[in-house]
Amino acid sequence: MLLEKFKNYHIILASGSPRRQELFKELGLDYTIKVNTVEEKYPFDLKAEEITNFLALLKAKSFENELKNNELVITSDTIVWLKNKALEKPKNKQEAIDMLLELSNKNHKVITSICLKTNHMEKVFHDETIVHFKELSLEEITYYVDNYHPFDKAGAYGIQEWIGFIGVTRIEGSYFNVMGLPVHKLYEELLNF
Repeated sequence: MLLEKFKNYHIILASGSPRRQELFKELGLDYTIKVNTVEEKYPFDLKAEEITNFLALLKAKSFENELKNNELVITSDTIVWLKNKALEKPKNKQEAIDMLLELSNKNHKVITSICLKTNHMEKVFHDETIVHFKELSLEEITYYVDNYHPFDKAGAYGIQEWIGFIGVTRIEGSYFNVMGLPVHKLYEELLNF
């Protein structure tokens, strides 16, 4: 459906995430992948979606001087928000275990922001999903971290992996948002582009 609308555009998906690439592919658009390296730092006083909005825009702005007139770049950022703080990607095994212990037997928010940018416009939007975890044992957490190495995932887990199968008891909102791309919202924004 979107293919006709964007036939004169070259779409760039600026994401190294295999999960985002897989989800984006399902929209049926032609695109290329290009990732600019950006230092993902944000002002310490930002909260929740302010963080992901800032980072998605920061990633998009890195393309500012290289976009052609018919190009659209799509960037995104995801965090896990728990107890008024962001859980980003764990730096090592212990940090991953600690994050999962923190998430155990609680619910948390997963927030993803997306930025659509051309030479003439930029639009940032976000989605939130609440994820409920059962009480996870240290043995379950260690097994998951040792076997799935979730160091490229916000909050140290992928809902589509083993820990999601055995640990997530309920979600409120988009499952795909938890994977890192709220496809339903992206589709709507592209339709209205």
